[in-house]
Amino acid sequence: MTKNTADTRTARLTAALEAPTASARLNAAMAAGMQPEPSDVEVLIARCTVEPDFYVRDMLTWALTRHDASSTVEILLGELTSSVTQARSQALHTLSKIGDRRAWPAITVELLRDRNDDVARAAWRAAVVLVPDDARSWLLDQLASQFGRGDRHTQLSLSRAFASLGEASLAVVERAKSSRDEGVRMHAVATERYLRNPEEGFDAAIEQARRVVALRGAPGVEQVEE
Repeated sequence: MTKNTADTRTARLTAALEAPTASARLNAAMAAGMQPEPSDVEVLIARCTVEPDFYVRDMLTWALTRHDASSTVEILLGELTSSVTQARSQALHTLSKIGDRRAWPAITVELLRDRNDDVARAAWRAAVVLVPDDARSWLLDQLASQFGRGDRHTQLSLSRAFASLGEASLAVVERAKSSRDEGVRMHAVATERYLRNPEEGFDAAIEQARRVVALRGAPGVEQVEE
């Protein structure tokens, strides 16, 4: 593709991704993914930062996964230090879908503990995909520091991250059950139930965890069966 042709394609894609309707933007992202060109990558990533529609953002991610990682990962890594929360969260989401472990060093403590829940959740998802075997213990400790954080959606995301890391999660979760913080203890108990019995569902695990933690704190109660 000549430079003029690439410039024309970039201009057209940029305009299409700024269409007023979400359906038009969705179709533009889909078309870009079906016929990927390296010149599209920066346009697609830039749109991820500002796109308001969840489904369009997901299609943008899909379109980026259709490109060779050598043309996407480096640019996505640059987005991880953006001051725009959506830029960070969407870049992390896309990196988790690409699955290139060269991105692992960019999964920092700051991202795993980001003040924005969307960014933190995306960082947890990316981390469990990208983590090398020799960094699993470190990652488990970082994830454990987030027990008790946020709403149901955030807590479920963290429990799923532990589930993705397998049996090694159990010892870390067990330690968190002894925390002085009731919210941490409850989330840890729920996570353990979720790990051992995922078909029970997270909501049921949370309800049981509330009962366990409440009874453990009641006078005269020494042990509660979990």
